[in-house]
Amino acid sequence: MEKSYPFYQWLETHWVTPAYAGGLLMVIALCFFGAATNTMAGWLYVLSGMIIALLILGAILPWRSLRFLQIRRLPLVPVGAGDHLTVEIEVVNPRSVPIALVELGDYVPYVLHSSPPTTAIEWIPPHHTYLWTYYLPATKRGIYRWQDLYVRSGSPLGLFWCRRARQASAKAIVYPQVLPLHQSPIIDTLSQENNLRLQSDHHYQAANEGLTKTLRPYRYGDATRLIHWRSSARFEEFKVRELEVVTGSEDIIIGLDSQSAWEIEAFEQGVIAAASLYFYALRCQLNAKLWTAGTGIIQGNRVVLETLAGIMPEEELNAFPFPQSALIWLTQNSTTLETLPRGSRWVIFPHSQKDLSIIPTKKRQGLVLSPEESLVSQLQQRLK
Repeated sequence: MEKSYPFYQWLETHWVTPAYAGGLLMVIALCFFGAATNTMAGWLYVLSGMIIALLILGAILPWRSLRFLQIRRLPLVPVGAGDHLTVEIEVVNPRSVPIALVELGDYVPYVLHSSPPTTAIEWIPPHHTYLWTYYLPATKRGIYRWQDLYVRSGSPLGLFWCRRARQASAKAIVYPQVLPLHQSPIIDTLSQENNLRLQSDHHYQAANEGLTKTLRPYRYGDATRLIHWRSSARFEEFKVRELEVVTGSEDIIIGLDSQSAWEIEAFEQGVIAAASLYFYALRCQLNAKLWTAGTGIIQGNRVVLETLAGIMPEEELNAFPFPQSALIWLTQNSTTLETLPRGSRWVIFPHSQKDLSIIPTKKRQGLVLSPEESLVSQLQQRLK
């Protein structure tokens, strides 16, 4: 009826709508009143008046029963794509009289559910709370928000329906899927190179001669092997050599090219790949970080997951510097590979086979992923 007759829907949400029994009684009351007018029979006036009084009560009582209901929504716990969201709503009856026969519906986004989930509440005792729990399948990552739900009742006579919207804001976070990677050469090779830089740094720190950047006065705690004896004898105080240091990094930065235009399916695969590589790096005891155009460099499981849950392609580039150290770059735009820092790796989701001819495979190593093959198996392949 709501789709065929929108006027009835408007009438129900702003006042009341007659049910089948209420409409039938209205017709009977009109018939009795018409017959009483023609025959001037008093008992017909009495019957029509009693029916009209009953209809007035049937129209007022549903609105009164819904007026004092209090609705509270409990916070939604984030879930991963493929799981179910648990939605909990509390309906409180603060009055000293019971409330019966109430319908409750939630206006969830169409992406999560094609129609509002509903439930029928048979009885709420005085000063009691009714907890409604239902589950929504979360098939697609995202951050979903909705504001309202509705309560509907025809109690106690069932002659009229009354519906009222109640504000109960909700925020549901669906994290992207994290693939169970047993190995990831693109992470492992970059980590090995970083370890070599760190070992080189340690060798420089342990050096006894050469590679001197400057001399400075001795401080408590400096190693005696770093004292430059000739300069100390000349200046009559200890002089310590400061050595050149080649800095190395244990950070693994995963960059998602959210500024470029993507195909929708390819971007979803890119988000899943970014989340999977990030958590694989964490399992390998690496300091994993994520870079996007909108957030810059971030880290922390919850922050990264929430960012990947709500990220979209063609994101506006904020004033965050692009990483200058080696990173793992996930993109569908092959022209961005030339600007990557030295030692970087790439994962590309090509639009077509024509994109493969301009990929600079000689300078940097990476992966070319195909939509026809399994993403988890491709991320565990050797680099090209």
